[in-house]
Amino acid sequence: MTNQSHSKVYDAIVIGAGAAGLMCAAEAGKRGLNVLLLDHAKQVGKKILISGGGRCNFTNYYVEANAYLSQNPHFCKSALSRYTQWDFIALVDKHGIAYHEKTLGQLFCDDSAKDIVNMLVDECNQAGVTIQLRTAVTSVDYVDNQYQIATSDGLFQANRLVVATGGLSMPKLGATAFGFELARQFGLNLLETRAGLVPFTLQPDDKRCFEPISGVSAPSVIESESGTSFKENLLFTHRGISGPAVLQISSFWQSGEPVYINLIPSQSDENWLLDARKQQGERTLKTLLSEHLAKRIVEQWLLHQQIENKPLKQFDDKQLVELAQRLARWPIKPSGTEGYRTAEVTLGGVDTNELSSKTMEAKKQPGLYFIGEVVDVTGWLGGYNFQWAWSSGWACAQAL
Repeated sequence: MTNQSHSKVYDAIVIGAGAAGLMCAAEAGKRGLNVLLLDHAKQVGKKILISGGGRCNFTNYYVEANAYLSQNPHFCKSALSRYTQWDFIALVDKHGIAYHEKTLGQLFCDDSAKDIVNMLVDECNQAGVTIQLRTAVTSVDYVDNQYQIATSDGLFQANRLVVATGGLSMPKLGATAFGFELARQFGLNLLETRAGLVPFTLQPDDKRCFEPISGVSAPSVIESESGTSFKENLLFTHRGISGPAVLQISSFWQSGEPVYINLIPSQSDENWLLDARKQQGERTLKTLLSEHLAKRIVEQWLLHQQIENKPLKQFDDKQLVELAQRLARWPIKPSGTEGYRTAEVTLGGVDTNELSSKTMEAKKQPGLYFIGEVVDVTGWLGGYNFQWAWSSGWACAQAL
């Protein structure tokens, strides 16, 4: 048994000083609790700082439960409805942080993601939270209704422990499996994890064909085998394909499946090439398609599809209809994803059936809470995952 005389006692300890942990600690401190926020990193909010190209896409005007993936799609509703995007926007306004909407309801700081981190640290400081960095947790024990946390900087105790350690994505920022291991230690079920919001890698032949247009993007609609689709930009990379549309669909993709890409979403009629032939039959296919798509993409795509570039009048009806259909639903089978190295989120994690949706407390382990990315709740790209961090952190704090 741990010698309690040398340990520091708190009302609640939060492990992980990312988005969810900072939010939870600040809100718990406001409720009068003596809170310790621990992290092994040398600075707080590292993932916040690099998000949104350094401007932090901190929430979305259109947050709804149906923008989240989870084995239990209803789990996120309670927290999201009790602490909404409007509540977080009000906090941002209170701190005088300037922001703008980019597209599709996505809100970014005008200046820097540091504004959001500074805001959360200020909230913690005002609430009397003790933030302790560069402190690695070596073990967690539960003795006499108290959590005893052994760290590289001594022992800490509390009867409420919040795990806000994130997922496996972006290990270079310090991501580890610690939260999952702790859940397993206390007998909670874990769902299989995989990288989400992540670029695709392509099969060798496809990669060779499209590598020359690395850095070129196009508006697209990308659909998964299950029928989910997103209308956003597609970006060709030297490893495969990326861009918002690809990141979105990656969370719905299963290994071995194709995805279907509409390269010219502005043309919804499959007879549009027939109509074009009637009006301008002398024009070549490449010239026509280059009005709708970057010329370099057209060149590589025709090469990939082994379609000869010739005047439209030299194609018959069947060929043009099939070509329009292929442009609207081009099947391509990724070889995989770039994995956790570049993934923005981790799918899966702590089974939501193990937790209270109102408080985030483990049903079978009193005083143990899981919030943020460590839980099996994953949002779309566009500020949804940050909102889950704010909402789950807030909901948990109300119950501490």
